[in-house]
Amino acid sequence: MADAVATNETILVVGGGISGMTAALEAAECGKDVVLVEKNPSLGGRVSQLYKYFPKLCHPTCGMEINLRRIKANKRLRVLTLAQVEKVEGSPGDYAVTIKVSPRYVNENCTACGACAEAVSAEIDNSYNYNLNKMKAAYLPFTMAYPQRYVLDPSIIGTPEADKAKAACKYGAIDLGMQERSLTLKVGAIVWATGWRPYDAAKIQPYGYDRFDNVITSVEFERMMDPFGPTAGRLVRPSDGKEAKNVAFIQCAGSRDRNHLKHCSRICCMASLKQSTYVNEKFGDQAQSTIYYIDIRAIDRLEDFYQKVRANPTVKFVKSKVANVTEDRATGDVILHGVDTEGYHRYDNRHDLCVLAVGMEPSVDAHSIAAGVHADVSGFIDAGMANGAIFGAGCATNALDVNRAVQSATAASLRAIQVINKVSGAEV
Repeated sequence: MADAVATNETILVVGGGISGMTAALEAAECGKDVVLVEKNPSLGGRVSQLYKYFPKLCHPTCGMEINLRRIKANKRLRVLTLAQVEKVEGSPGDYAVTIKVSPRYVNENCTACGACAEAVSAEIDNSYNYNLNKMKAAYLPFTMAYPQRYVLDPSIIGTPEADKAKAACKYGAIDLGMQERSLTLKVGAIVWATGWRPYDAAKIQPYGYDRFDNVITSVEFERMMDPFGPTAGRLVRPSDGKEAKNVAFIQCAGSRDRNHLKHCSRICCMASLKQSTYVNEKFGDQAQSTIYYIDIRAIDRLEDFYQKVRANPTVKFVKSKVANVTEDRATGDVILHGVDTEGYHRYDNRHDLCVLAVGMEPSVDAHSIAAGVHADVSGFIDAGMANGAIFGAGCATNALDVNRAVQSATAASLRAIQVINKVSGAEV
């Protein structure tokens, strides 16, 4: 898109995941001018990386499709990808925001034909799949990416690989001369929706994530199940490609722990309950899922989903904080050690695969956003404090599931609209 022109009657939304898209759409469809910035090459965020939602177990593509259709149809909403906020200055109703925009090296002539990817041989880690596989250095981030344009990785710029991509393009879409640029936008209010990141499982030393191939995280497991993921939807062990029919799920991996994240990440129990249905989906009666938990927190109407999973004979629940994980080097099996607190029996349980339900932490520490923005002890935006006209949305404010993140984003958008109405003198 052309450089965004903004005034103090514009709302800036930072982050293009489900919360950012929701906030931007709500404001734009209320007649406000909105600029949505996203640091990645495409909108979608972590929701786009899910295989299924809970509790209905539907795929996120339908919700994504609806939001993208709304974005494309709304002329008041402008999107900047590969864009990051570097500085926020000013006061409510009158902010100056400096944004760094990185080059895509592909312009709007791109038809997403894929010729550039076919031409290059260089590969890079596939961050969309949490680096579980490789992808070409000329790539479309994922099937439903918006904008629907390829990206050249900076690592090949200035090499023959970039020249191959340019030569292969019939539409003049490869622009190797693109440069990083800086924009300063004047806006009246900001919705901060930068989302969350998975806690670094390597920090949980007793569980061996950085030592054992067959210990993975819940977000990696989600990508493995996707037909477009690193294993093409096959549930197999990273070590040897063997089908993983016997899967352990460890709850609170990094959450509710003074040594890691003190807070409850809220989604982890439901995520593991959901993922146990994936194992059943793949292997039927041969599946065996074991959920090791402190307590199950299935809030609100999701209790029904928990009871349904609990009744499944292929799913076993062990009330225990797993002490440590080891590996049988001969077989690659992972062995979980601990004490079942219902009966106080020691166990040394063998599994094909171990999935760590890792906690959520904010992608951006709220302390670093701007002067006057308050953070809680975990770095989330403290919505209970006065933060000027900078409003937190979704998982920038707390560990939330998709439903609550959307609700939070709608509330943040309404607050931003109120600020703009006051600036413009509109009726509130």
